[in-house]
Amino acid sequence: MKPAVPSRRAAVAPALAVVVHIVFSCTNAAAQTVADQNLAPVVVTASRFPNDPAFPPVGATVVTAEDIRNAGIDNVNEAIRKLGGVYGRQSLAGPGDFALDMRGFGSNGDQNLVILIDGVRLSENELSTALLSSVPIDTVERIEIMRGGSSVLYGDGATGGTIQIITKRPAADATHGTVVGEAGSYGLRSGRASVSRGWDGFALNAAYSKQHADNYRGNNAANQENFSGVAQWFSSEGRFGLRVDLARADYGLPGSLSMAQFLANPRRASTPQDNGSYDSDRITAFFERKFGALEAAAELSHREKISRASYGGGPVSEVHSRTTQFSPRLRHIAEGGGLKNELVTGLDFSEWQTGNVNGGSDARQTARAAYVRDELQIDRNARIALGLRHEVFDKNSTIGGYDKAQGVNAWDVQASYAVVPSVRVFSKTGQSYRLPTADENGFAALATGQILKPQMSHDLEFGATWGGADTNATLKWFRHRLRDELFFDPTVGPFGANVNLDPTKRQGVELEANARLSADFSLKANFQHIAATFTDGPNAGKEMVLVPRNTASARLNWQSGNQSVNLGVLWADAQRYGSDFSNTCNARMPSYTTVDARYAVRVSAWEFALTGANLADKNYFSQAFGCAGSIYPESGRAVKFTARYDF
Repeated sequence: MKPAVPSRRAAVAPALAVVVHIVFSCTNAAAQTVADQNLAPVVVTASRFPNDPAFPPVGATVVTAEDIRNAGIDNVNEAIRKLGGVYGRQSLAGPGDFALDMRGFGSNGDQNLVILIDGVRLSENELSTALLSSVPIDTVERIEIMRGGSSVLYGDGATGGTIQIITKRPAADATHGTVVGEAGSYGLRSGRASVSRGWDGFALNAAYSKQHADNYRGNNAANQENFSGVAQWFSSEGRFGLRVDLARADYGLPGSLSMAQFLANPRRASTPQDNGSYDSDRITAFFERKFGALEAAAELSHREKISRASYGGGPVSEVHSRTTQFSPRLRHIAEGGGLKNELVTGLDFSEWQTGNVNGGSDARQTARAAYVRDELQIDRNARIALGLRHEVFDKNSTIGGYDKAQGVNAWDVQASYAVVPSVRVFSKTGQSYRLPTADENGFAALATGQILKPQMSHDLEFGATWGGADTNATLKWFRHRLRDELFFDPTVGPFGANVNLDPTKRQGVELEANARLSADFSLKANFQHIAATFTDGPNAGKEMVLVPRNTASARLNWQSGNQSVNLGVLWADAQRYGSDFSNTCNARMPSYTTVDARYAVRVSAWEFALTGANLADKNYFSQAFGCAGSIYPESGRAVKFTARYDF
């Protein structure tokens, strides 16, 4: 029987009515636009508001739409990994969405960062990877990657950092669009289209994509279909509108291999009858409005997702989950006497619930948070910011036998100083947190009625930036001291369990550099070194699993006239297998290096491109859980041809 949960209308209608009342009170002002007015590009920054030029994010990694196009990348997840320098490992379920990991959190990397699209949280509560492959790549204006603890503004799971996806905004009195077709190795067939139309004070845009791929391994075929549509009213004082995102996918699950099987044939499937699928629907109302020095913004979002899986040809398991988010906030900017101050305060409300269609499990969580952040700029070259957040979570599950409340706090203090115009030093300290998901509480070695403790992290970071727009570099040293880290421990009981670990630490160095080598050549490079260890308990001094000590990537871009070439190299150091908590396995997951390249030529409104990935056809893997076993192979060499038409 389907679990008793509120209908979509019941979950959304009350909050939506509030937003509609607010936004339509501003309709008359929004309609007062001039014929040549455009929707200017907006940068969503660390303040959760469109960028004020005096407060750009310090030390952010920015991936632009031009970067994405030059590299021939067709999904957001790949753009974050290849262009943003974020390490990723192959997802165990679902096509195209590698599990992302900032700051070395291993198999829980994607649970320790927050991903947002235009301010709406995409990160999942179901212990699964955010569906970035459902975001239309041609609608992305830029991606901002902020590494390090960010729980003051973004709450649960932001210890590793945040990834902001900012979509393009259509221009008034203009029509733009793109049609793309792709075909390639392993049965790849893909088509996508996007169109935007702007009038005086009103704009519409829509994007659709459909893809089929047999993929590298047996029982690994995947089909995806995505749609996104936005209607918005705008003026120089703000905007409001509605966004709809629909995603469908089905895929085979080829399973893991032993080392002997991997060496003999990495393309074989060990589970030829396993498969899965999902349907995800999201509707979002958004609002931004300026009232002199005061600015208001809010998003109300509701998502419904159905996940299905079948193992060994057995019955289909179907899980329904629903999430509603509401995030109103205010910003005030004041200036005078060589000082400029930005004060941001807001509330975050969310409700999440899940249950098997047969009633086999259920869980519900509500969260209420309040935060405030103040940043002061002094004489245009010094900045100081302080932030506080308090959040309360109510969790209950009939099957799990618990009904608990958990309250947590986050804080941070940040400072930066421009020593000279081209050099800025910065520092940051604070506390961030992550709460256990229902899946983690449902498979924990605890007494009935008990749940796992919140994970707390004390964060410290120092860094410096150098250079200008074309040639620049950022160097950071960071440390995260974690208490009660949430992790799956395979050594607990006969099958393992989710636990709160003994104290752990992540410490390392990050380097990012961009250089304009000449009028035709540019270079981007990233390097990360991480030591992830236990600091107390029986495993004190031992390394955490599934964390490469070093990763590096570089991309060289050449563009001359109507031709371009983009070449990328990625290297990941050796790392411990996922079950090697005791550090006794004599083998490590091997290091690997991959190379990809793209050649493109533009002919009028057309662009034709040839792209190759893993050009050396290296057999490698980034995900493995047994000692030299339980391996999930990565894809071999793949080539695709792309034809694109812009209008």
